Parts: sequence; structure tokens; C-alpha cells
Amino acid sequence: MSKTAPLQKAEAPSKTPLLDQVGVPSDMRGLSDTELKQLADELRAETIDAVAQTGGHLGAGLGVVELTVAIHAVFNTPDDKLIWDVGHQAYPHKIITGRRDKIRTLRQGGGLSGFTKRSESEYDPFGAAHSSTSISSALGMAVARDLKGEDNTVIAVIGDGAISAGMAYEAMNNAGSLKSNLLVILNDNDMSIAPPVGAMSRYLTKLVSSNPYMGARDIAKKVASILPQPLQMAAKRAEETARAALGHGTLFEEMGFYYIGPVDGHDLDALLPILRNIRDTRHDGPILIHAITKKGKGYAPAENAPDKMHGVAKFDVVTGTQEKSRAGAPSYTSVFARELIKHAQKDKTIVGITAAMPGGTGMDAFGDAFPNRMFDVGIAEQHAVTFAAGLATEGMKPFCAIYSTFLQRAYDQVVHDVALQNLPVRFAIDRAGLVGADGATHAGAFDIAYLGCLPNMMLMAASDEVELARMVATAVAYNDGPCAFRYPRGNGFGLEIPEKAEPLEIGRGRIVREGSDVAILSYGARLQECVQAADMLATKNISTTVADARFAKPLDTKLIERLIKNHKAVVTIEEGSTGGFGALVMHFAANAGLLDTGTCKLRTMHLPDMFQDHDKPEKQYDEAGLNAAQIVRMVLSIS
Repeated sequence: MSKTAPLQKAEAPSKTPLLDQVGVPSDMRGLSDTELKQLADELRAETIDAVAQTGGHLGAGLGVVELTVAIHAVFNTPDDKLIWDVGHQAYPHKIITGRRDKIRTLRQGGGLSGFTKRSESEYDPFGAAHSSTSISSALGMAVARDLKGEDNTVIAVIGDGAISAGMAYEAMNNAGSLKSNLLVILNDNDMSIAPPVGAMSRYLTKLVSSNPYMGARDIAKKVASILPQPLQMAAKRAEETARAALGHGTLFEEMGFYYIGPVDGHDLDALLPILRNIRDTRHDGPILIHAITKKGKGYAPAENAPDKMHGVAKFDVVTGTQEKSRAGAPSYTSVFARELIKHAQKDKTIVGITAAMPGGTGMDAFGDAFPNRMFDVGIAEQHAVTFAAGLATEGMKPFCAIYSTFLQRAYDQVVHDVALQNLPVRFAIDRAGLVGADGATHAGAFDIAYLGCLPNMMLMAASDEVELARMVATAVAYNDGPCAFRYPRGNGFGLEIPEKAEPLEIGRGRIVREGSDVAILSYGARLQECVQAADMLATKNISTTVADARFAKPLDTKLIERLIKNHKAVVTIEEGSTGGFGALVMHFAANAGLLDTGTCKLRTMHLPDMFQDHDKPEKQYDEAGLNAAQIVRMVLSIS
């Protein structure tokens, strides 16, 4: 009796049959417009599925799926350069530019960056993560192209939030004056599609992007130029009125851009003809397409909660429910906000300022409590700092809450408008130290060094949530000049914060544990690692003093002198770059002659002289050499 072969289970058909055929953008260019629409649907589904597994930025990427497909289908990337402003919306772009097989490694150690990154792909011509840089970098590429005699297209995609920053307008002004051929796509997801953006508007925007219209417009300008001055002005006003009716592009026109829009950024029937017209038309000067999009497009949970699903943890695709973190100690950010609110209830001169990050800095809670005293100035850190300086001149107490890495963008204002004039602006520096999945672009590595060199600046760093509460109180009470206090991303240690946290004595640290052999002097949130290191050293019969510096400026010179004179070795620890707290300690010790006798060895431990890639924070700190075991190794090597 013959045996029948077992039935083979048929493989389920792919949910993304077209996307499966697209390894790189050139694979798209033979597809019909109908197929491109299907590809966009599949790309959206793949993006949702990938981010559900990894977490990351979701809403922004879903809003540019059609733009991503249209740009790569029409233009010859990577020879044509495509720059995404910020880059957090570039997940769909990564999927169709040869990185689909790695898309589920997003923001994980050794995996894809959550932003564009030059070293990752030739399709990422410019790295990003800080906003409003795309037009400047694109213009640089366009000018380089012209100088080399090449003819590729350069495209910058910038959001309505990012284009509000001064740098974007500086770039547009320069682009208009240079008349370089450059395409800027304004991805406007902050408004709904207006009624005119329909079939008629689609026709008109296609018309004004066409070669005959552009040519006719140039001819009309030349004809108008030989008319008497009053008629020239009348002709100019007539055209501006007509174009304003199409899309209110007068501002961009005045800056030298040819304006097209608004256009529905999710309508490939509108996008594809316009982009093809631009590709095939010789034009003199930059063009701006105003595309209206919807954040989270095509995924109901993201459409209905664009803020909550801007950046997400892992989530269930069906329900949109995000994976909850374990309940534990409050975050440093929430402690800062809560303490500032307490003080503001009693002190009406306290004002909160943030630059487009109310949720990330805790200023949203402050704004809920004091809507007339919280100012979100948009993506404008330079303005935020000088605005705070102006408030300080009039006796207000401005708290400028900005991430360490974003405060870098306002350094001139910190120096010239605040420190030079010794104005009591308070800088609440969130995201100090390493930040995990956001990687090098968001790591708060340099603020100790770049603020520590400034005259008049007082600097503090919180080792735990109680210390942060006391530093908020210290900043409220401090009116002798500018001050800054830094604190990390993430949660505290569950310590009980007193109802009324007392201000610190300026320039005074504290001894956390007394020892006799070696000393560890910590500045900031590595203090618990230092305590653990002391416990480990105790098992090796090494008695360790652990001190919390609290202040980098002014230094507690009496504490430093005591540690150096009474111990065989002193090690400083900080979550910052070289040139920071350790350098300030070394500078003082050397000039005070404390190292002349050679009886004490002084070493500094800080972040490595490199930009560290994204990973879990604990792995980043292990790579940086700032965990307890590595502190122990340093002490053993010199004691």
C-alpha cells in the first residue's frame, strides 16, 4: 500500500506584494500611477508594523508616505539629493532605500538610526535630528552642483514647525538671492485640507507647475518690464492677487521662490504630475511646493491622537495601545515641573519658556497651571534665550527649559545676551548625559564644558530627585546672575521629596560616605554608581570617600582641597564630555599647588571623545566606561 505525501501547508500570500519588489527606488520607476498608489498603501502598512515592534516616531512618517513614494518615483535618487528635515519622518524612506531588512532594528544597538544618517546610506545625503537645517544644507548641495557643472535636482522636505525657525528663513532668503535651482517641499500637517484643494485646485497647481505657464510668466515679466512704472506695478499686483488666490504664496514669492500650492500631500494624482513637471522643466530659481498632509495618515489611532503617537513605545497594531513602562519613581522632568509649579504659586514673577518641547520639558504642566506665564516660542531656541533675557531685565524670573543638545543652538545668545550682561536667566537643562535610543544627536554631552567656561554662570547638576528639587529652589532664590541646573532623562530613585525643598548653599558640595584611602567626586546622576563602586572597593579592603560636588561653578574648593590632601587618589565622575567638570577640578588643583607634592593621584572620568550611537542607556554608559565596575577599575589602577 503506497503512502501519500503529506499535504504541504500553503504559504499565505504576501500582504505587500509590490513593496516586496522594491529594493531601491529605481525599482519603482517602471510602476504605473495606480501601482504607486498601491505601493504607498503597502509602505504605510509596513511602517506601522515595524514601529509597532520597535517603538519610535510614528505619526510624522505616516504623514509623508505619499510624498516619499512620489519623490523617489519621479526623481533619480540618490543622484538627485533628498534631504529630510529632522529626519524622524524618514522611516518610509528607509524602507524603500535598501534598508527594509533592517527596519525592525530601528533605534536599537547596532541597528538603524531613528533619523537620517550619512554613514548609513547613500540615500541619506545629510544627517539630521535637529530641525530646520534642510534648506541650508540643500542650498549648499545645489551651489556645489552648479560649481561642478552638474545638473541633478536637490530636494528639501521641511515641516511647518521646522520652517518657523529663523535658520529656515535665512536659508530661503539666501536661496532666493542666489537663484539656485532648488526644490523645497513644505510638509504642512498643522491644518486641514481647505475646500479649494480639490479637483479645480489640483488642475490649477498642475498648470502653474508646467513649462508653458512658467515660460509665459517669464515672457509676461519681460513685457511688463518695458511698461511705464505705474503699469508695471499694476501688473505685478494683478499676478500676486491671482497667485494668492491659488495658495497664499506671496511671502515665498517675495523671498524669491516660485510657489506652487497648496496641494493635497496624500493625493498622488496631484503630486506626481507636479513633480514630473518640475523635473522636466527648466526653471530659474528655487521652487516651493506647499503640501498639506495629515500626521498619522492612514492609521486611526495616530490620526486621532497625533501628539501621543508622535513618538511611541512598542504598541498593538489593532488597538494602538502602547506598551506601558513599569510603574516606578517619577521622572526627573516631572519632578522639575512639579517643583517649579510649587514655587510659581507663591512667586508671580516666575515665568516658564520652552522651544516647541512643552511635553518633553514638563512645561505643559506648568502651562496648565499658569497659562499666562508659560511661553512656547516654537522651534526658536535663540529667540527663547534672548526673550528670557528681556524678561529678566524687568525683574521677572524666567526658567528656560531646553534640552542640553538643543541649547547648543542658542549658544551665542547665552554668551552675549545673558552671561555678558549677567542677567538672572535660569536654564533648566533636561536630557543631560546619554539618552538611549535617540543617540548622539540628542545626547546632552557638552553643556558642562560650553557653560563652564562662561563668566558669571552658576552651574549645578542633580544626583537624584531630591537634589533636583533643591536646585529648583536654589535657582528661584538666586538673582546674582545666570544659572543652570542639569538632570538626566528617565526616572529618579523613588526618594521622598520634602514638601518644601530648601535651597542649597551656593558652591557647597556634600560628603555622602566617609573613607580614608581613596575619594570619588561625582557631579550629577552617576552618584549611585559611585556608591556602588565604593561598596565593591570595600570588599577589597579599600576605604572610599564618596562626595557629591553639586556645583561645577563655583567649585567647592574647600571640599576638593580636603579630598586631595586626605586621600591617596581622587577620581572625578561626570556625564559630560572632556573639558567639563573634571577639567575645572584639575585646573583648580594644579593652580592651587595641590598636586605639587605628588602624594595624591587625580584622575577624571567622563564621556569618551566620540559621538556614541544609540543603544540602551545602560549599554551606552558601559561603553562610556562610567558604570560602577569601571570606576572600580580606575581606582584600582591608581591606588
